[in-house]
Amino acid sequence: MANPNQEIKYTQLFINNQFVGAKSGKTFGTINPSTGKQIIDVAEGDAADVDAAVQAAKQAFARSSPWRQMDGSARGKLLHKLADLIERDINVLANLESLDNGKTFGDAVFDMNCAIDTFRYYAGWTDKVHGSTVPSDGPVMTYIRKEPVGVVGQIIPWNYPVLMLTWKWAPALAVGCTLVLKPAEQTPLTALYMAALSKEAGFPDGVINVVNGFGPTVGAAIVNHPDIRKVAFTGSVETGRLITEGSSKSNLKRVSLELGGKSPLVIFDDVNVDEAVEIAHNAIFANHGQNCCAGSRTFVHERIYDTFVTKAAQMAKSRKVGDPFADGTQQGPQIDEEQLNKIMGYIESAQKEGAKLQAGGKRSGNVGYFIEPTVFSDVTDEMTIAREEIFGPVQSILKFSTLDEVIERANKTEYGLASGVLTNNINNALVFANAIEAGSVWVNCYDYVMPTTPFGGYKQSGHGRELGYCGIELYTETKTVTIKLPTKV
Repeated sequence: MANPNQEIKYTQLFINNQFVGAKSGKTFGTINPSTGKQIIDVAEGDAADVDAAVQAAKQAFARSSPWRQMDGSARGKLLHKLADLIERDINVLANLESLDNGKTFGDAVFDMNCAIDTFRYYAGWTDKVHGSTVPSDGPVMTYIRKEPVGVVGQIIPWNYPVLMLTWKWAPALAVGCTLVLKPAEQTPLTALYMAALSKEAGFPDGVINVVNGFGPTVGAAIVNHPDIRKVAFTGSVETGRLITEGSSKSNLKRVSLELGGKSPLVIFDDVNVDEAVEIAHNAIFANHGQNCCAGSRTFVHERIYDTFVTKAAQMAKSRKVGDPFADGTQQGPQIDEEQLNKIMGYIESAQKEGAKLQAGGKRSGNVGYFIEPTVFSDVTDEMTIAREEIFGPVQSILKFSTLDEVIERANKTEYGLASGVLTNNINNALVFANAIEAGSVWVNCYDYVMPTTPFGGYKQSGHGRELGYCGIELYTETKTVTIKLPTKV
Protein backbone atom coordinates (compact mmCIF):
# COMPACT_ATOMS: atom_id res chain seq x y z
CA MET A 1 0.00 0.00 0.00
CA ALA A 2 1.29 3.46 -0.86
CA ASN A 3 2.76 5.31 2.10
CA PRO A 4 4.77 8.38 1.07
CA ASN A 5 5.56 9.21 4.71
CA GLN A 6 7.33 5.97 5.53
CA GLU A 7 10.47 6.07 7.63
CA ILE A 8 13.73 6.07 5.66
CA LYS A 9 16.25 3.74 7.31
CA TYR A 10 19.34 3.86 5.12
CA THR A 11 21.17 7.06 4.14
CA GLN A 12 24.88 6.21 4.47
CA LEU A 13 27.35 4.48 2.16
CA PHE A 14 27.39 0.67 2.09
CA ILE A 15 30.95 -0.67 2.18
CA ASN A 16 32.09 -4.16 3.20
CA ASN A 17 28.57 -5.08 4.37
CA GLN A 18 28.34 -2.09 6.71
CA PHE A 19 26.59 1.27 6.49
CA VAL A 20 29.18 3.98 7.09
CA GLY A 21 29.42 7.74 6.76
CA ALA A 22 31.50 9.37 4.05
CA LYS A 23 35.14 9.85 5.05
CA SER A 24 34.73 13.58 4.43
CA GLY A 25 31.59 13.74 6.57
CA LYS A 26 29.76 15.43 3.72
CA THR A 27 26.09 14.85 2.86
CA PHE A 28 23.71 16.03 0.16
CA GLY A 29 19.94 16.25 -0.06
CA THR A 30 17.78 14.05 -2.23
CA ILE A 31 14.69 15.85 -3.56
CA ASN A 32 11.04 14.82 -3.90
CA PRO A 33 10.20 15.81 -7.50
CA SER A 34 6.49 16.03 -6.66
CA THR A 35 7.12 18.94 -4.30
CA GLY A 36 10.60 20.19 -5.08
CA LYS A 37 11.44 19.83 -1.40
CA GLN A 38 14.23 17.85 0.22
CA ILE A 39 13.39 14.37 1.47
CA ILE A 40 16.49 13.64 3.54
CA ASP A 41 20.27 14.02 3.61
CA VAL A 42 22.41 11.11 2.40
CA ALA A 43 26.14 10.56 2.70
CA GLU A 44 28.20 12.05 -0.12
CA GLY A 45 31.08 9.81 -1.10
CA ASP A 46 34.19 10.76 -3.02
CA ALA A 47 37.37 9.10 -4.30
CA ALA A 48 38.49 7.98 -0.84
CA ASP A 49 35.22 6.16 -0.26
CA VAL A 50 35.36 4.56 -3.70
CA ASP A 51 38.85 3.31 -2.90
CA ALA A 52 37.64 1.80 0.39
CA ALA A 53 34.79 0.09 -1.45
CA VAL A 54 37.13 -1.22 -4.16
CA GLN A 55 39.52 -2.61 -1.57
CA ALA A 56 36.63 -4.41 0.14
CA ALA A 57 35.47 -5.79 -3.22
CA LYS A 58 39.03 -6.78 -4.12
CA GLN A 59 39.43 -8.68 -0.85
CA ALA A 60 36.08 -10.39 -1.39
CA PHE A 61 37.30 -11.51 -4.83
CA ALA A 62 40.55 -12.97 -3.51
CA ARG A 63 41.08 -16.59 -4.53
CA SER A 64 40.70 -17.94 -0.99
CA SER A 65 37.69 -15.79 -0.04
CA PRO A 66 34.32 -17.31 0.89
CA TRP A 67 32.77 -15.77 -2.24
CA ARG A 68 35.34 -17.27 -4.63
CA GLN A 69 35.14 -20.64 -2.90
CA MET A 70 31.34 -20.68 -3.06
CA ASP A 71 29.66 -23.14 -5.43
CA GLY A 72 27.72 -21.68 -8.30
CA SER A 73 24.54 -23.29 -7.04
CA ALA A 74 25.05 -21.54 -3.69
CA ARG A 75 25.32 -18.18 -5.47
CA GLY A 76 22.02 -19.02 -7.13
CA LYS A 77 20.40 -19.55 -3.74
CA LEU A 78 21.62 -16.13 -2.60
CA LEU A 79 20.11 -14.49 -5.69
CA HIS A 80 16.82 -16.32 -5.07
CA LYS A 81 16.90 -15.16 -1.44
CA LEU A 82 17.42 -11.56 -2.54
CA ALA A 83 14.44 -11.91 -4.89
CA ASP A 84 12.39 -13.27 -1.98
CA LEU A 85 13.30 -10.25 0.15
CA ILE A 86 12.33 -7.81 -2.62
CA GLU A 87 9.00 -9.62 -2.83
CA ARG A 88 8.56 -9.36 0.93
CA ASP A 89 9.37 -5.61 0.96
CA ILE A 90 7.87 -4.74 -2.41
CA ASN A 91 5.65 -1.98 -1.03
CA VAL A 92 8.50 -0.43 0.96
CA LEU A 93 10.72 -0.34 -2.11
CA ALA A 94 7.93 0.96 -4.36
CA ASN A 95 7.18 3.73 -1.86
CA LEU A 96 10.83 4.80 -1.78
CA GLU A 97 11.02 4.69 -5.57
CA SER A 98 7.92 6.85 -6.04
CA LEU A 99 9.04 9.29 -3.37
CA ASP A 100 12.57 9.71 -4.72
CA ASN A 101 11.91 9.34 -8.45
CA GLY A 102 8.32 10.56 -8.94
CA LYS A 103 7.03 7.57 -10.91
CA THR A 104 3.56 6.38 -10.00
CA PHE A 105 3.30 3.86 -7.21
CA GLY A 106 1.77 1.31 -9.59
CA ASP A 107 4.68 1.71 -12.01
CA ALA A 108 7.12 1.33 -9.14
CA VAL A 109 5.47 -1.94 -8.06
CA PHE A 110 5.70 -3.14 -11.66
CA ASP A 111 9.42 -2.34 -11.69
CA MET A 112 9.96 -4.31 -8.48
CA ASN A 113 8.26 -7.35 -9.98
CA CYS A 114 10.52 -7.05 -13.04
CA ALA A 115 13.51 -6.90 -10.71
CA ILE A 116 12.37 -10.07 -8.95
CA ASP A 117 12.02 -11.84 -12.30
CA THR A 118 15.51 -10.72 -13.35
CA PHE A 119 17.21 -11.93 -10.17
CA ARG A 120 15.43 -15.29 -10.48
CA TYR A 121 16.43 -15.60 -14.14
CA TYR A 122 20.12 -15.07 -13.38
CA ALA A 123 19.91 -17.29 -10.31
CA GLY A 124 19.23 -20.06 -12.78
CA TRP A 125 22.47 -19.35 -14.65
CA THR A 126 24.88 -19.59 -11.71
CA ASP A 127 25.69 -23.29 -12.18
CA LYS A 128 25.32 -23.33 -15.97
CA VAL A 129 28.07 -20.95 -17.12
CA HIS A 130 30.85 -23.20 -18.34
CA GLY A 131 33.54 -23.61 -20.93
CA SER A 132 34.24 -26.55 -23.22
CA THR A 133 36.93 -28.84 -24.56
CA VAL A 134 38.09 -28.27 -28.12
CA PRO A 135 39.90 -30.56 -30.57
CA SER A 136 43.55 -29.59 -31.03
CA ASP A 137 46.24 -30.71 -33.46
CA GLY A 138 49.17 -32.49 -31.93
CA PRO A 139 49.61 -34.33 -28.62
CA VAL A 140 47.71 -31.77 -26.52
CA MET A 141 44.40 -31.38 -24.75
CA THR A 142 42.72 -27.96 -24.77
CA TYR A 143 39.87 -26.74 -22.65
CA ILE A 144 38.15 -23.36 -22.30
CA ARG A 145 37.26 -21.78 -18.95
CA LYS A 146 34.76 -19.04 -18.24
CA GLU A 147 35.90 -16.93 -15.29
CA PRO A 148 34.51 -13.81 -13.57
CA VAL A 149 36.11 -10.52 -14.63
CA GLY A 150 36.80 -9.44 -11.06
CA VAL A 151 35.88 -6.18 -9.34
CA VAL A 152 33.38 -4.25 -11.46
CA GLY A 153 32.13 -0.69 -11.24
CA GLN A 154 28.50 -0.01 -12.06
CA ILE A 155 26.92 3.40 -12.65
CA ILE A 156 23.14 3.61 -13.02
CA PRO A 157 20.65 6.34 -13.98
CA TRP A 158 17.68 7.83 -12.15
CA ASN A 159 14.83 6.81 -14.44
CA TYR A 160 14.59 3.14 -13.36
CA PRO A 161 16.69 3.01 -10.17
CA VAL A 162 15.95 -0.51 -8.92
CA LEU A 163 15.53 -2.03 -12.36
CA MET A 164 18.86 -0.69 -13.64
CA LEU A 165 20.55 -1.83 -10.43
CA THR A 166 19.11 -5.29 -11.02
CA TRP A 167 20.29 -5.44 -14.63
CA LYS A 168 23.81 -4.72 -13.35
CA TRP A 169 23.92 -6.73 -10.13
CA ALA A 170 22.23 -9.95 -11.23
CA PRO A 171 24.58 -11.13 -14.02
CA ALA A 172 27.70 -9.86 -12.24
CA LEU A 173 26.83 -11.76 -9.06
CA ALA A 174 25.69 -14.83 -10.98
CA VAL A 175 29.19 -15.39 -12.39
CA GLY A 176 31.04 -14.47 -9.19
CA CYS A 177 32.17 -10.86 -9.66
CA THR A 178 32.25 -8.34 -6.82
CA LEU A 179 30.99 -4.83 -7.35
CA VAL A 180 30.94 -1.15 -6.47
CA LEU A 181 27.71 0.61 -7.49
CA LYS A 182 27.14 4.34 -7.87
CA PRO A 183 23.40 5.13 -7.87
CA ALA A 184 22.24 8.34 -9.50
CA GLU A 185 22.53 11.26 -7.11
CA GLN A 186 18.84 12.05 -7.72
CA THR A 187 17.66 8.59 -6.58
CA PRO A 188 19.92 6.90 -4.00
CA LEU A 189 17.29 5.65 -1.55
CA THR A 190 16.25 2.36 -3.15
CA ALA A 191 19.86 1.37 -3.92
CA LEU A 192 20.69 1.71 -0.23
CA TYR A 193 17.65 -0.34 0.74
CA MET A 194 18.70 -3.01 -1.75
CA ALA A 195 22.16 -3.02 -0.16
CA ALA A 196 20.55 -3.76 3.20
CA LEU A 197 18.57 -6.61 1.64
CA SER A 198 21.75 -8.06 0.11
CA LYS A 199 23.29 -8.28 3.58
CA GLU A 200 20.14 -9.88 4.95
CA ALA A 201 20.19 -12.37 2.08
CA GLY A 202 23.65 -13.50 3.16
CA PHE A 203 26.07 -12.10 0.58
CA PRO A 204 29.59 -12.15 2.09
CA ASP A 205 31.43 -9.02 3.18
CA GLY A 206 32.69 -6.86 0.35
CA VAL A 207 30.80 -8.54 -2.47
CA ILE A 208 28.32 -5.66 -2.86
CA ASN A 209 29.22 -2.01 -2.18
CA VAL A 210 27.18 1.15 -2.78
CA VAL A 211 28.75 4.62 -2.83
CA ASN A 212 26.42 7.63 -3.19
CA GLY A 213 27.74 10.76 -4.80
CA PHE A 214 28.19 12.71 -7.98
CA GLY A 215 29.59 11.91 -11.40
CA PRO A 216 32.73 14.08 -11.31
CA THR A 217 33.75 12.57 -7.95
CA VAL A 218 32.36 9.06 -7.36
CA GLY A 219 31.74 8.25 -11.02
CA ALA A 220 35.16 9.46 -12.11
CA ALA A 221 36.85 7.59 -9.25
CA ILE A 222 35.19 4.35 -10.35
CA VAL A 223 36.20 4.87 -13.96
CA ASN A 224 39.80 5.74 -13.11
CA HIS A 225 40.44 3.17 -10.38
CA PRO A 226 43.22 0.75 -11.37
CA ASP A 227 41.72 -2.20 -9.47
CA ILE A 228 38.35 -2.09 -11.24
CA ARG A 229 38.39 -4.43 -14.24
CA LYS A 230 35.14 -3.39 -15.89
CA VAL A 231 32.62 -0.54 -15.84
CA ALA A 232 28.96 -0.92 -16.80
CA PHE A 233 27.11 2.34 -17.39
CA THR A 234 23.60 3.38 -18.34
CA GLY A 235 23.06 7.07 -19.06
CA SER A 236 23.86 9.86 -21.49
CA VAL A 237 26.08 9.76 -24.56
CA GLU A 238 28.20 12.59 -23.15
CA THR A 239 28.97 10.66 -19.97
CA GLY A 240 29.55 7.49 -21.98
CA ARG A 241 32.30 9.28 -23.89
CA LEU A 242 33.93 10.39 -20.63
CA ILE A 243 33.83 6.83 -19.30
CA THR A 244 35.40 5.43 -22.45
CA GLU A 245 38.10 8.08 -22.31
CA GLY A 246 38.75 7.43 -18.61
CA SER A 247 39.03 3.71 -19.22
CA SER A 248 41.63 4.24 -21.94
CA LYS A 249 43.68 6.55 -19.74
CA SER A 250 43.61 4.33 -16.65
CA ASN A 251 43.92 0.56 -17.02
CA LEU A 252 41.96 -0.06 -20.23
CA LYS A 253 39.16 -1.60 -18.18
CA ARG A 254 36.35 -3.17 -20.14
CA VAL A 255 33.35 -0.89 -20.71
CA SER A 256 29.73 -1.63 -21.58
CA LEU A 257 27.44 1.28 -22.36
CA GLU A 258 23.68 1.64 -22.70
CA LEU A 259 23.16 5.22 -23.79
CA GLY A 260 20.50 7.41 -25.35
CA GLY A 261 17.92 6.80 -28.01
CA LYS A 262 15.70 8.48 -30.57
CA SER A 263 13.67 5.43 -31.38
CA PRO A 264 11.24 5.27 -34.30
CA LEU A 265 7.79 3.70 -34.10
CA VAL A 266 6.45 3.21 -37.63
CA ILE A 267 2.68 2.82 -38.12
CA PHE A 268 1.27 1.58 -41.42
CA ASP A 269 -2.22 2.25 -42.71
CA ASP A 270 -3.42 -1.38 -42.41
CA VAL A 271 -3.68 -1.31 -38.61
CA ASN A 272 -6.55 -0.64 -36.23
CA VAL A 273 -5.98 3.07 -35.62
CA ASP A 274 -7.34 3.07 -32.06
CA GLU A 275 -5.00 0.24 -31.05
CA ALA A 276 -2.09 1.95 -32.79
CA VAL A 277 -2.78 5.22 -30.97
CA GLU A 278 -2.74 3.44 -27.62
CA ILE A 279 0.51 1.58 -28.36
CA ALA A 280 2.18 4.78 -29.56
CA HIS A 281 0.87 6.70 -26.54
CA ASN A 282 2.35 4.22 -24.09
CA ALA A 283 5.56 4.01 -26.12
CA ILE A 284 6.33 7.68 -25.49
CA PHE A 285 4.51 8.59 -22.27
CA ALA A 286 5.45 5.58 -20.13
CA ASN A 287 7.61 6.61 -17.17
CA HIS A 288 6.80 10.25 -18.01
CA GLY A 289 8.78 9.97 -21.24
CA GLN A 290 11.95 9.37 -19.19
CA ASN A 291 12.81 6.17 -21.03
CA CYS A 292 15.91 5.63 -23.16
CA CYS A 293 14.02 3.43 -25.65
CA ALA A 294 10.87 5.59 -25.77
CA GLY A 295 9.15 5.67 -29.15
CA SER A 296 10.00 9.34 -29.53
CA ARG A 297 9.60 9.54 -33.33
CA THR A 298 6.11 8.38 -34.27
CA PHE A 299 6.04 7.83 -38.06
CA VAL A 300 2.45 7.50 -39.34
CA HIS A 301 1.38 6.61 -42.88
CA GLU A 302 -0.09 9.53 -44.77
CA ARG A 303 -3.45 7.79 -45.36
CA ILE A 304 -4.25 7.62 -41.63
CA TYR A 305 -2.14 10.55 -40.45
CA ASP A 306 -4.86 13.11 -39.72
CA THR A 307 -7.10 10.61 -37.94
CA PHE A 308 -4.19 9.33 -35.90
CA VAL A 309 -3.14 12.85 -34.84
CA THR A 310 -6.65 13.73 -33.66
CA LYS A 311 -6.97 10.56 -31.60
CA ALA A 312 -3.43 10.85 -30.21
CA ALA A 313 -4.13 14.39 -29.01
CA GLN A 314 -7.37 13.29 -27.37
CA MET A 315 -5.63 10.47 -25.50
CA ALA A 316 -2.84 12.78 -24.31
CA LYS A 317 -5.37 15.32 -23.03
CA SER A 318 -7.13 12.60 -21.02
CA ARG A 319 -3.93 11.36 -19.35
CA LYS A 320 -4.07 12.06 -15.61
CA VAL A 321 -1.05 13.93 -14.27
CA GLY A 322 -0.51 14.41 -10.55
CA ASP A 323 0.45 12.89 -7.23
CA PRO A 324 2.24 9.59 -7.97
CA PHE A 325 0.70 8.06 -4.83
CA ALA A 326 -2.90 8.94 -5.78
CA ASP A 327 -5.19 6.34 -7.30
CA GLY A 328 -5.66 6.78 -11.03
CA THR A 329 -2.56 8.91 -11.62
CA GLN A 330 -0.87 7.94 -14.88
CA GLN A 331 1.97 10.44 -14.90
CA GLY A 332 3.95 11.96 -12.07
CA PRO A 333 6.63 14.68 -12.16
CA GLN A 334 9.85 14.84 -14.14
CA ILE A 335 12.91 14.00 -12.07
CA ASP A 336 14.12 17.54 -11.28
CA GLU A 337 13.98 21.19 -12.27
CA GLU A 338 16.90 20.86 -14.67
CA GLN A 339 15.12 18.14 -16.62
CA LEU A 340 11.85 20.06 -16.57
CA ASN A 341 13.52 23.17 -18.01
CA LYS A 342 15.25 21.10 -20.67
CA ILE A 343 11.95 19.58 -21.80
CA MET A 344 10.19 22.94 -21.81
CA GLY A 345 13.03 24.27 -23.97
CA TYR A 346 12.37 21.52 -26.53
CA ILE A 347 8.65 22.33 -26.53
CA GLU A 348 9.44 25.99 -27.17
CA SER A 349 11.89 25.18 -29.97
CA ALA A 350 9.36 22.88 -31.67
CA GLN A 351 6.81 25.67 -31.91
CA LYS A 352 9.41 28.12 -33.21
CA GLU A 353 10.49 25.61 -35.88
CA GLY A 354 6.95 25.11 -37.16
CA ALA A 355 5.61 21.98 -35.46
CA LYS A 356 1.91 22.18 -34.63
CA LEU A 357 1.03 21.83 -30.93
CA GLN A 358 -1.96 19.48 -30.64
CA ALA A 359 -2.01 18.90 -26.87
CA GLY A 360 -0.23 20.02 -23.72
CA GLY A 361 2.84 22.17 -23.98
CA LYS A 362 2.78 23.69 -20.50
CA ARG A 363 3.82 22.98 -16.94
CA SER A 364 1.15 21.31 -14.83
CA GLY A 365 0.39 22.43 -11.26
CA ASN A 366 1.98 25.03 -9.02
CA VAL A 367 4.54 22.86 -7.23
CA GLY A 368 6.84 20.08 -8.32
CA TYR A 369 8.17 19.30 -11.77
CA PHE A 370 5.05 18.31 -13.69
CA ILE A 371 4.57 18.76 -17.45
CA GLU A 372 1.41 18.22 -19.46
CA PRO A 373 1.49 15.30 -21.91
CA THR A 374 2.42 17.06 -25.13
CA VAL A 375 1.70 16.12 -28.76
CA PHE A 376 3.16 17.76 -31.87
CA SER A 377 2.08 17.09 -35.46
CA ASP A 378 3.62 18.32 -38.71
CA VAL A 379 7.04 17.39 -37.38
CA THR A 380 9.81 17.08 -39.96
CA ASP A 381 13.12 15.26 -39.77
CA GLU A 382 15.30 18.36 -39.46
CA MET A 383 13.46 19.77 -36.43
CA THR A 384 15.27 19.66 -33.11
CA ILE A 385 12.56 17.53 -31.47
CA ALA A 386 12.99 14.93 -34.24
CA ARG A 387 16.78 14.78 -33.86
CA GLU A 388 17.62 15.14 -30.17
CA GLU A 389 16.62 13.01 -27.19
CA ILE A 390 14.02 14.94 -25.18
CA PHE A 391 13.58 12.41 -22.36
CA GLY A 392 10.16 13.74 -21.51
CA PRO A 393 6.43 13.45 -22.28
CA VAL A 394 6.55 14.86 -25.80
CA GLN A 395 5.16 12.92 -28.76
CA SER A 396 6.46 13.95 -32.19
CA ILE A 397 4.28 12.67 -35.07
CA LEU A 398 5.86 12.55 -38.53
CA LYS A 399 4.23 11.58 -41.85
CA PHE A 400 5.58 8.99 -44.32
CA SER A 401 4.51 7.45 -47.63
CA THR A 402 6.51 4.30 -48.41
CA LEU A 403 8.38 1.53 -46.62
CA ASP A 404 11.74 2.32 -48.24
CA GLU A 405 11.37 6.00 -47.40
CA VAL A 406 10.56 5.44 -43.74
CA ILE A 407 13.39 2.93 -43.25
CA GLU A 408 15.89 5.46 -44.59
CA ARG A 409 14.48 8.22 -42.39
CA ALA A 410 14.25 6.03 -39.31
CA ASN A 411 17.92 5.07 -39.66
CA LYS A 412 19.05 8.66 -40.19
CA THR A 413 20.07 9.26 -36.58
CA GLU A 414 23.15 8.87 -34.41
CA TYR A 415 21.15 6.58 -32.14
CA GLY A 416 20.06 2.97 -32.54
CA LEU A 417 18.64 1.64 -29.31
CA ALA A 418 15.10 0.51 -30.13
CA SER A 419 12.38 0.59 -32.77
CA GLY A 420 8.88 -0.59 -33.50
CA VAL A 421 6.57 -1.26 -36.40
CA LEU A 422 2.79 -1.68 -36.40
CA THR A 423 1.40 -3.46 -39.45
CA ASN A 424 -0.65 -6.47 -40.50
CA ASN A 425 1.60 -7.04 -43.50
CA ILE A 426 4.22 -9.60 -42.49
CA ASN A 427 6.44 -8.68 -45.44
CA ASN A 428 6.59 -5.04 -44.36
CA ALA A 429 7.27 -6.11 -40.77
CA LEU A 430 10.16 -8.42 -41.73
CA VAL A 431 11.73 -5.99 -44.19
CA PHE A 432 11.62 -3.25 -41.58
CA ALA A 433 12.94 -5.51 -38.80
CA ASN A 434 15.89 -6.65 -40.92
CA ALA A 435 16.75 -3.18 -42.23
CA ILE A 436 16.44 -1.03 -39.11
CA GLU A 437 19.65 -0.19 -37.26
CA ALA A 438 18.54 -0.81 -33.68
CA GLY A 439 19.21 -3.28 -30.92
CA SER A 440 15.51 -4.07 -30.36
CA VAL A 441 12.66 -4.28 -32.86
CA TRP A 442 9.09 -4.67 -31.59
CA VAL A 443 6.40 -5.73 -34.04
CA ASN A 444 2.81 -4.80 -33.15
CA CYS A 445 3.91 -4.01 -29.59
CA TYR A 446 6.46 -1.74 -27.96
CA ASP A 447 9.01 -1.81 -25.13
CA TYR A 448 8.46 -5.51 -24.52
CA VAL A 449 11.60 -6.24 -22.50
CA MET A 450 12.12 -9.50 -20.60
CA PRO A 451 15.03 -10.94 -18.59
CA THR A 452 15.61 -13.43 -21.41
CA THR A 453 15.95 -10.85 -24.21
CA PRO A 454 19.27 -9.05 -24.89
CA PHE A 455 19.00 -5.26 -24.68
CA GLY A 456 21.40 -2.64 -26.01
CA GLY A 457 22.10 -0.34 -28.91
CA TYR A 458 23.71 0.34 -32.25
CA LYS A 459 25.81 3.40 -33.04
CA GLN A 460 25.90 6.03 -30.26
CA SER A 461 23.28 4.18 -28.25
CA GLY A 462 26.18 2.20 -26.82
CA HIS A 463 27.79 -1.20 -27.05
CA GLY A 464 27.36 -4.47 -25.21
CA ARG A 465 24.08 -6.18 -24.38
CA GLU A 466 22.40 -6.59 -21.02
CA LEU A 467 19.84 -9.26 -20.12
CA GLY A 468 19.72 -12.77 -21.52
CA TYR A 469 22.92 -14.78 -21.76
CA CYS A 470 24.57 -11.68 -23.25
CA GLY A 471 24.44 -10.17 -19.78
CA ILE A 472 26.53 -13.05 -18.49
CA GLU A 473 29.15 -12.51 -21.21
CA LEU A 474 29.69 -8.92 -20.08
CA TYR A 475 31.11 -10.16 -16.78
CA THR A 476 33.21 -13.15 -17.86
CA GLU A 477 36.69 -13.70 -19.21
CA THR A 478 37.51 -16.58 -21.56
CA LYS A 479 40.65 -18.56 -20.74
CA THR A 480 42.23 -21.18 -23.00
CA VAL A 481 44.22 -23.96 -21.28
CA THR A 482 46.37 -26.25 -23.42
CA ILE A 483 48.12 -29.28 -21.87
CA LYS A 484 50.79 -31.32 -23.60
CA LEU A 485 50.07 -35.02 -23.39
CA PRO A 486 52.71 -37.76 -23.19
CA THR A 487 53.44 -39.29 -26.58
CA LYS A 488 53.80 -42.72 -25.00
CA VAL A 489 51.61 -44.32 -22.35
